[in-house]
Amino acid sequence: MLSTNGEHQSWDIKETVLPVASSLTESEDTLTPVTVGSASKFYGRYSDSMEMYAPGNKVAKYLETHASWFSRCAEPMKVQPLGENGYAVIIGRFGSFGYDVEPKIGLELLPPDQGIYRIRTIPVPDYHPPGYDVDYQASLQLVENAGNNASSGFSEITRIEWELDLLVNLHFPKFIQRLPKSLVQSTGDRLLNQIVRQVSRRLTRKVQEDFHQSLGIPFPRNSRKNR
Repeated sequence: MLSTNGEHQSWDIKETVLPVASSLTESEDTLTPVTVGSASKFYGRYSDSMEMYAPGNKVAKYLETHASWFSRCAEPMKVQPLGENGYAVIIGRFGSFGYDVEPKIGLELLPPDQGIYRIRTIPVPDYHPPGYDVDYQASLQLVENAGNNASSGFSEITRIEWELDLLVNLHFPKFIQRLPKSLVQSTGDRLLNQIVRQVSRRLTRKVQEDFHQSLGIPFPRNSRKNR
């Protein structure tokens, strides 16, 4: 889905979603592109948080029963369970310069270890990624009684703070390799940041709404602001 029009230098994202448990702080986007032979690597580190208007034990229980909400909240991504804690996720279709990619990755939502929840990539059985590799390493932790409870009108607030290290290795076809490396890398930068940003915001909103609805707790839609 990359356009061959030389004037079109940005990635056209038809449907992009990536599994992240919160929304993204745009000012903290950092990418380091590295080109090795015919493959280009793009690395991003992201961090942000989202608030839940409930005590930490209820938020923890919700996170640990992800089988009841992950597939639903991940829509419009297509999700298939992989074992007890894993999921195969089709992210969406996107591309540029006439080159289409529809990534599919395996994610495992690990049980908490000393209060830290981790998400990592795992192999998808009988699937060989065509031209790309993704290494997704995220960690989440809960901070209870976060924020100004009096002004919010809620007696207890738990903040989910997360960090994500994302490495994408793309093996471009020869016609892409003939383009200037700086153009390919800058386009990849924009693409990766845009995917994470869009997915984070969408998934944050859905998880927050789903959590509060499951407990019958009112959730003000304007309460979530990017930090």
